[in-house]
Amino acid sequence: MYFPTMISSILHVFLLFFFCFNGRASTRALPYESIFSFGDSLADTGNFLLSGALAFPVIGKLPYGETFFHHSTGRCSDGRLVVDFIAEEFGLPYLPPYLSLTHDQYVRHGVNFAVAGATALDPKFFKERRLGAVLWTNNSLSTQLSWFRKLKPSLCTTKQECREYFGKSLFLVGEIGGNDYNYPFFVGGSIKQVKALVPIVVEAIASAISMLIEEGAVELVVPGNLPLGCNSVYLTLFQSPNRAYYDQRNGCLKAFNSFSKFHNIQLKFALEKLRKKYPHANIVYADYYGAASRLFRNPKHYGFSNGALEACCGGGGPYNFNNSARCGHDGYKVCKDPPTYANWDGIHLTEAAYRYIAMGLINGSFSSPRLLASHHL
Repeated sequence: MYFPTMISSILHVFLLFFFCFNGRASTRALPYESIFSFGDSLADTGNFLLSGALAFPVIGKLPYGETFFHHSTGRCSDGRLVVDFIAEEFGLPYLPPYLSLTHDQYVRHGVNFAVAGATALDPKFFKERRLGAVLWTNNSLSTQLSWFRKLKPSLCTTKQECREYFGKSLFLVGEIGGNDYNYPFFVGGSIKQVKALVPIVVEAIASAISMLIEEGAVELVVPGNLPLGCNSVYLTLFQSPNRAYYDQRNGCLKAFNSFSKFHNIQLKFALEKLRKKYPHANIVYADYYGAASRLFRNPKHYGFSNGALEACCGGGGPYNFNNSARCGHDGYKVCKDPPTYANWDGIHLTEAAYRYIAMGLINGSFSSPRLLASHHL
């Protein structure tokens, strides 16, 4: 599967899937008055589309956005993302993407800095390893942090004002890091080779969290990675006739899921160190892996009657992922009932799956410590 002749095809796959205001009132009391989001396509609400990185990005047209918004928004899904459900739960508007902001726009309810295709590591890291050509955006985590610093004076000025304002703000730092691994995986990197990047990626995430705390953040949620081995794109590109490679409980690739677990373990270790360094901050680990694993193990139990491994939008094949007919491209077909699928386009989840993950985070099933219990208001 790692032969050079496949690299161009695999890159094509990657190009789509990682580049892939009205809010609803909630009856819940409002512990947060604003949300600031950083990350990649799992959290991007439009920055990649607005950046103009691609001339004709498929996420800029239907069927992306069809389920809830009924038009494309730049989200890499059929509808809302985890960050959207979190905003709804706390009675806040959907976060505007940073690149959409106008000079006099009201932003005190929060902003989304996430960019599809973003990495935790700077582009320079990949360029030095001859992977620069496959990057779809230079707006890495450090760039997103610089955007936040640039915006900060419009939110608060004095130290006391910032302390009060950010004390009622939630910072969602991720998901981030998945693209740091996908770029090398999709050009032939072995699990052993890519695993060596994990400490560097985790350190970049930890540094970002430290910077945000130094800037005034006290309430932070840091998601781990989803199970890579359950993604339709991975199951298609790295399929094997050897049944031993697959987890018989869910049909996922065991080696790639073990890799995701390794990243998440290292991330949790880093977060524990940060809690000791910043005892005044509430740093919550969001277990995206654990939440998603339930869906993959027993999808019908959670309402996904069409399963969790087959994509709703695609061009055929055992997982409805076809490199020559990807979602939004010529030859693709979209399912009639996205809520019955957990996977949307081969690598991103459906709105229904994101809702399940978000509720697990909000209600405490997949957050440590519990999100609401940790808030001191």
